[in-house]
Amino acid sequence: MLKYKQLKIESLIRRIDTFKTIGHGTTRLPFSKEEMEARKFIAKYMENIGLTVTEDSIGNLCGCLPGTEPSLTPVWTGSHIDTVLEAGMFDGVAGVVAGLEAVRIIKENGILHKRDICVWIYTSEESTKFQMGCIGSRAMAGYLTRDELSSVKDQDGISLENLLIENGFHLDSYDSVLKRKGDVYAAVELHIEQSPNLERNQKQIGIVDAICAPSNLMITLEGEQSHAGGTSMEMRKDAFMAASEICLALERCAKCGTSPYTTGTAGFVELTPNAVNVIPGKVKMSIDVRDCDYKSKNKVIEEFLFEADLIAKRRKVTMVVEEKCNDMPMKCNAKITSILHEICEKNDVSYMHTISGAYHDSLFIGTFAPVGMIFVPSKNGISHSPAEWTDFSDIEVGTNLLTDALIQLSNEI
Repeated sequence: MLKYKQLKIESLIRRIDTFKTIGHGTTRLPFSKEEMEARKFIAKYMENIGLTVTEDSIGNLCGCLPGTEPSLTPVWTGSHIDTVLEAGMFDGVAGVVAGLEAVRIIKENGILHKRDICVWIYTSEESTKFQMGCIGSRAMAGYLTRDELSSVKDQDGISLENLLIENGFHLDSYDSVLKRKGDVYAAVELHIEQSPNLERNQKQIGIVDAICAPSNLMITLEGEQSHAGGTSMEMRKDAFMAASEICLALERCAKCGTSPYTTGTAGFVELTPNAVNVIPGKVKMSIDVRDCDYKSKNKVIEEFLFEADLIAKRRKVTMVVEEKCNDMPMKCNAKITSILHEICEKNDVSYMHTISGAYHDSLFIGTFAPVGMIFVPSKNGISHSPAEWTDFSDIEVGTNLLTDALIQLSNEI
């Protein structure tokens, strides 16, 4: 593995981080003014380093470095630039910058590559805005059709369809977003780990073997809004107390699952009327269950919903469950993981094989292309927080590995 000189990792990450809302941490929601400005900056940077820039109907941005044999299917890399609320500056962006630096180095050094190498910025990987993640890659994989765009809405009730139209994306060519098996030769994504495993094991690189997939539910509980002092404990139909007990049931079911990778999270809770002296009459909350084993995940969800239904009936509140997604876990391609393994071994880079508990765009890219993932360490395992940190030197190690992998894959026939 070459140690490529003059990488611009830190300057690029810090420049992209200037596109964010004012406040604590980094917030850059999909289709916001800040995210659209970041897209323009990246598109211009792609052009400046000699890439051919395109943008599809769902908003995925691509910079392509042409190969010597363009009839061959391309090799992909990339990640996302949208964030959760009050995030850090590395999640997603580290993978985008690593990809941009990899193709810049390849071009500037005149390194032979037969296949096109494409760097993608996928639309809305985080589920913060639409309660559904991986919007761009999901559409590529055929799991978000043109007809479904109007039903995907943000918390203000604005549809994805309207947001795309308002931002100038042409939905009449939406069919061209879809990719099929054979369209892409291989895809490799670099990402911060978002867990403490690499740091604890003092490893520079994580080679991902599998990606856990989410199931997202939105639960609405309706009881009876009433006076906090005038309603006895026996008379209450408290939607929030029911929600609290249901959250504990989620925790219990996730801990009792057959897979060691099962997680259960209630991350979003909205109370009505949310007042000090009023018994909540309505609660809306999100449920996130993840696993690398699809059957185990669905079994946990089944048991959880059974318990939640019993709790709702006992507390005399109604419960409505809306499934937002139930995605399939993804195993990374054995050939790509072997290539990453060999490059690390050859160049004395410390590494370990690992599982991704967080999901990524590679989860959906893997439905039509062989995928691999490279993890670089996260300090204390913290992510989705202003405290998120990955040393720029660690991202450089990952970028060197990514660059060598892209060169090797792009020259295979």
